[in-house]
Amino acid sequence: MDTGSDRPGESAVATDLTGADTGGADEPQKLGSRAPEFVKARRALHLSWQVGVFLIGLAVVVAGIIMLPLPGPGWLVIFAGMAIWATEFVWAQLALRWTKRKVTEAAQKALDPRVRRRNITLTAIGCVIAGALIAVYVWKFGLEMPWNITDQ
Repeated sequence: MDTGSDRPGESAVATDLTGADTGGADEPQKLGSRAPEFVKARRALHLSWQVGVFLIGLAVVVAGIIMLPLPGPGWLVIFAGMAIWATEFVWAQLALRWTKRKVTEAAQKALDPRVRRRNITLTAIGCVIAGALIAVYVWKFGLEMPWNITDQ
């Protein structure tokens, strides 16, 4: 079995498919390092490459985590950092593959007409309740902010 690497002792598991759906591609997706061959051929250079990829991915993931409570596309940046890690590390490739599968399943479930009808109904009920609460507040207190209301 060809493992896609000339390095002795490298496991075939690191470069073969794990049985996940490849999306109909003719060529199976390879797991493992996507570093250029001249980098993989030199152990010290490959290790430095991996450290660099890890640090860049870590910086992007940390920036995404910081963006979660702040304005910005936090989750998108976190997934971008994971994609950077996935260029070099099998664990990140497997995590991204799992995430893609779950997102695809959720999207298919959301497109189910019964689920869409339920979600639209719940949203409409929530809007009616919120509108009723706002109407009661405005009727009782007017357009006064809650922190400006004094006992009367």
